[in-house]
Amino acid sequence: MIVITGEIEFHPEDAWPAMSAALAMMESSAAEDGCFVYRFYADILNPRRFRVYEEWRDEAALQAHFRSPHMAVFQEKLGKLRVLDRRLYRMSVDVVASLGAGAGGV
Repeated sequence: MIVITGEIEFHPEDAWPAMSAALAMMESSAAEDGCFVYRFYADILNPRRFRVYEEWRDEAALQAHFRSPHMAVFQEKLGKLRVLDRRLYRMSVDVVASLGAGAGGV
């Protein structure tokens, strides 16, 4: 499994347009074959900073995502916004194990 995570911070005036673009991207990406999770989360202490979190089955699924039409649209929208900081990281995960669920979880 491949995990992409990190943060993107936008100029204060661009936070709402960024959120709109992120929502459309989340919906389209989550429907892709090989996508387990695709989310943007707003930081409650700094709502113009978004946390990125993605899980992909394998390299082929991730590469297909990069070539998708909605990725091109998203990149075009981001190009019109003022990105102040962007830090994204890619991780390869070999073992995935449940830590339990419910009230007694972690």
